[in-house]
Amino acid sequence: MDISARYFMSYKIAVVVGSIRKESFNRKLAQALQKMAPQGAQFELLRIDDLPLYNQDEDANQAPQVKRLKEQVAGSQGVIFITPEYNRSIPGVLKNAIDHASRPYGQSAWAGKPAGVIGMSVGAIGTALAQKDLRTVLAYLDMPTLGQPEVYLQAKDGFFAADGSIAEGSRDFIQKWLDAYLAFVAEHAGRVETV
Repeated sequence: MDISARYFMSYKIAVVVGSIRKESFNRKLAQALQKMAPQGAQFELLRIDDLPLYNQDEDANQAPQVKRLKEQVAGSQGVIFITPEYNRSIPGVLKNAIDHASRPYGQSAWAGKPAGVIGMSVGAIGTALAQKDLRTVLAYLDMPTLGQPEVYLQAKDGFFAADGSIAEGSRDFIQKWLDAYLAFVAEHAGRVETV
């Protein structure tokens, strides 16, 4: 899908990065995606490093950080998850954030939000297994998730340009994914007109 062939109103896209490492490849990827977003798509990187560990005992009295996360997700028209792969799955910090915003039971902020899944790792398979596990969780959360194209990125020298954008060799590939995701959000929202 080509986003240039679609009309969509202004969208706020919540971006959840599953790494809190200072020099995270996935945070750099999130920032590069922000630069590639077309006019009308506002990307908001959500903070998850200050969330307490999820404890069901706190469902009735969620911490302010949890309420903030839930409000940001609820106020978005879609969510992009950008995850590394730790031990062949998603990082605990990401699962913690997902669990918090899905509770209390029946009050999930995630439900119905169209999701995009992407990620980068130093391994040859990128984040293929982490994405597989994450997609299983998102299906349970009732998040329609973009199926194609899939993007498994290996962190290599030269992937990012000096200014932090995605270098020429990979830019078109990532742009196609981003265009497909934004068109998916537009379709889900019922705000699409074919030009």
